[in-house]
Amino acid sequence: VQLQASGGGLVQAGGSLRLSCAASGRTFSGYAMGWFRQAPGKEREFVAVISRISNTYYADSVKGRFTISRDNAKSTVYLEMNSLKPEDTAVYYCAADSHFRGTSYYTATRGGMDYWGKGTLVTVSS
Repeated sequence: VQLQASGGGLVQAGGSLRLSCAASGRTFSGYAMGWFRQAPGKEREFVAVISRISNTYYADSVKGRFTISRDNAKSTVYLEMNSLKPEDTAVYYCAADSHFRGTSYYTATRGGMDYWGKGTLVTVSS
């Protein structure tokens, strides 16, 4: 499956952005979809994941501010980001996993998904 993320940009602290990730090549509905991010000088980290049946899970750092969703008809996963903080500045990557492995796995491996798209840069100014 091929993944293409978009929607990044520059936003002021407290603002909002919505990232999109369009998938192609395989049956989108059969995959768990996730978002990860990598800040400058830091390791990649888990942000959020949505299962095939749309159960959602979040990193503690974004819980209550970010919302992951999917539209199977459009083969697209979204990440709605509100109340953005400068520490949210990062390259955001979407990923697809043929088997939902759980947030502990994704957090510990800082990845662990089968397919990855190129990232989109989100910059939050203070």
